[in-house]
Amino acid sequence: MIPARQPKKRRFSWFFVVLILVIAYFSSIMISQQMYLSQVSEDQEAAEQRLAAAKQENEALRQERENLNRMDYIEKLAREELGMTRQGEIPYSPGVSGRKQ
Repeated sequence: MIPARQPKKRRFSWFFVVLILVIAYFSSIMISQQMYLSQVSEDQEAAEQRLAAAKQENEALRQERENLNRMDYIEKLAREELGMTRQGEIPYSPGVSGRKQ
């Protein structure tokens, strides 16, 4: 009769321990890089929004500068903001409601 085989005992394998440690190390590196890229993406989006706002403000200031070279615009500003009138004109200002005269 043939002797029955005894099941082999599993020995502790350092290869699998090292393999798991290497996989864990590279996984942690990959996760940290994804977090960093996410932060960089948010920063880039915020910078693009600031750039768009600055371009819009720049265009408004350019338009204002061009308008300040026109006499009709200067006259309009003088009338509306400074209350100036032409010679011979009588200034009109609406009365405040609720004021008794």
